[in-house]
Amino acid sequence: MRKNFYLLATTIAVMLVSCGGQQGKPNFGDNEFAVRTASVQSTELETSYPATIKGVQDVEIRPKVSGFITKLCVKEGQAVKKGQLLFVLDNVTYAAAARQAQAAVNAAKAQLNTAKLTYENNEKLAENNVIGSYELQSAKNTYESAKAALAQAEANYVAAKQNLDFCYVTSPASGVVGELPYKVGALVSASVQQPLTTVSDNSSMQVYFSMTEKDMMSMAKAAGGINAAIAEYPPVKLKLADGSVYAHEGHVATVSGVIDPATGSTSVRADFINPERLLKSGASGSIVIPHKNDSAILIPQGAVVEVQNKTFMFVVGADNKVKNVEVQVYPDNDGKNYIITGGLKAGDKYVSIGVSALKEGMEIKPITEEQYNKKIKEAQELGKIQGDYGKMKEAFSGK
Repeated sequence: MRKNFYLLATTIAVMLVSCGGQQGKPNFGDNEFAVRTASVQSTELETSYPATIKGVQDVEIRPKVSGFITKLCVKEGQAVKKGQLLFVLDNVTYAAAARQAQAAVNAAKAQLNTAKLTYENNEKLAENNVIGSYELQSAKNTYESAKAALAQAEANYVAAKQNLDFCYVTSPASGVVGELPYKVGALVSASVQQPLTTVSDNSSMQVYFSMTEKDMMSMAKAAGGINAAIAEYPPVKLKLADGSVYAHEGHVATVSGVIDPATGSTSVRADFINPERLLKSGASGSIVIPHKNDSAILIPQGAVVEVQNKTFMFVVGADNKVKNVEVQVYPDNDGKNYIITGGLKAGDKYVSIGVSALKEGMEIKPITEEQYNKKIKEAQELGKIQGDYGKMKEAFSGK
């Protein structure tokens, strides 16, 4: 047993020596760093903004008269058309009031006919000097009063008939029925805090998101005005709550003319078609705006150092000495890379890995990223062998 252990230990020791014996460190000098050459390439980044989805028209349905709900004619989530019946309220009292108002109209018409006949007859009598002007004027006044009484009775009937019609609550627009908080038998009125339901027109959807004042001003200046910027704005995408991207692209339609002083941002609206009725009013998501650049210098985020809101890189000179250079970075990124907008040009060589160990003016030995990663892998394998050797030694010592 002891002989076998010594043989195995000797074998591992030889392997450790052949790997450099660096105690798990990469087998290359401290001045070896991965270097990459900056190049121009085409890239497309995306910026996401939290968004709220709303229907083109969200109409709260409220009763105009008081009464008990006697019938629900729709279900939650049901598609309805403009004018379709939604609820029926108890209409007995309002129907009686309408009949009473109609009777008053009929009585006023009869009184008007009588007053008209009397006035016309008095006109003839006055022409023959049978009656005087006083009697004629009195008949005329009675006739005018009868016409006014009829007009008032007809107005009362219209109001009573309208109240009766209000017992039949219809949809003012086409759309989808929302929540139905009130059931049959519930007493409702025009003063209830919660509406009977909400009808949302979701044939197309309006998605609201906010952009910073700085981004909005940059966009407007680049396009020569906010209206031109809206017209030239690229199609936008909508990422839904489950992480999937909505199948149809949208277009920016309006930008609010007011900046919120609390957030320093302004509201923007993008319109999306909704033929499958997948989008629901009140839902949330994210607006994704693409940014395409055909002459971008793309670098890994690990190649930069951020100090006091400034970004620096180590550029390698012809003498292999590094220089700490400040660069300008595009504000949006994909989480892995940065787009350099200034401070670095195509053809410049820069350290892409291990920049935290560099100092200004330090001379390095450039190697490729492939060579660097290979040495890292060898070091990891070496560390694993050392770990196995330690476990074996501990197990043997225990025996």
